[in-house]
Amino acid sequence: MKDKCQFCGQSEFTQKSVQYIYRRDGHFFVVNNVPCEECNSCGERYYAAKNLKRIEAEFEALERGEKTARQEVTVPVEEFAEFAL
Repeated sequence: MKDKCQFCGQSEFTQKSVQYIYRRDGHFFVVNNVPCEECNSCGERYYAAKNLKRIEAEFEALERGEKTARQEVTVPVEEFAEFAL
């Protein structure tokens, strides 16, 4: 467990399973139920390096076509500066 949050300095964390979004070169990989420690004060999340490496390896397998995703989604993309106010 973390000793202290790197963002707010608090030392209380909760173990959680969360949705993690991996991004690389304009491609996204959404992974559900990833274990992490979340700061009780500011919500910053900390992930075990071995889990992040595993996510990256799965992403690379998908990109090489060695694996098929269980589910795919379409995501709308907009530029903030183009929003009508």
